Amino acid sequence: MVYIINMVGAALNFLVFLGSSRKSTPPRPARVGERVARACVSRLSKIDHDVTLIDPLEVQTDHVFKPHFAFAEGRAPQNLESLSQKIDAADGYVMVSPEYNHSMSPALSGLLNHFGSSLFSYKPSVIATYSAGQWGGARAAVNMRTYLSELGCLPVSAMIHVPKAHEIFEPDGSYKVDVSSKDWDGYLGRAFGQLVWWAEASARQRDLGSHPGAFKRDPSQRNAPG
Repeated sequence: MVYIINMVGAALNFLVFLGSSRKSTPPRPARVGERVARACVSRLSKIDHDVTLIDPLEVQTDHVFKPHFAFAEGRAPQNLESLSQKIDAADGYVMVSPEYNHSMSPALSGLLNHFGSSLFSYKPSVIATYSAGQWGGARAAVNMRTYLSELGCLPVSAMIHVPKAHEIFEPDGSYKVDVSSKDWDGYLGRAFGQLVWWAEASARQRDLGSHPGAFKRDPSQRNAPG
């Protein structure tokens, strides 16, 4: 069963973050995660939503970490400023990550850490993990739930785990010829159906100006009284 619904009204805007900056091997083939990310882009695009792939190799952040929000207004590097605007304008996110030591990839966390939670807040996200082996990066998802919740883009309950991803997807994100697209469409569709539902609901509330208790200015807003 495919759970995605085609929304009535304006298209939603989603960002798919690829959590890999590697082009080397192993694993073989290289950049397995790009296949998964492109599959997510293709699946969401087919139901008439605007979807953009965010690739760390294209953003090229500096090796010395300085987050976007630490720069004076108008002084942030253009690559960070451009991405901050895309994050702010998005209705939801898909976070694609392999597993590093039972955790999300440093390429993904390093990129997301450049931006404050106010850009992500009151929007949903999907956790999509993968591996070249049999576990599909599932253990990284445990860590990602708490991380994304703190960032403000609450992950939906359904997750995507893709073991042996290079045997499921071609480099462009299409299915391998011997893969059951019906089974995988239903699996991906369950998570993306929840993403679309929550994205529409939260967009409606944001349009009403509803941001109760939002962290908007500085970390002290999280502090207890006294």
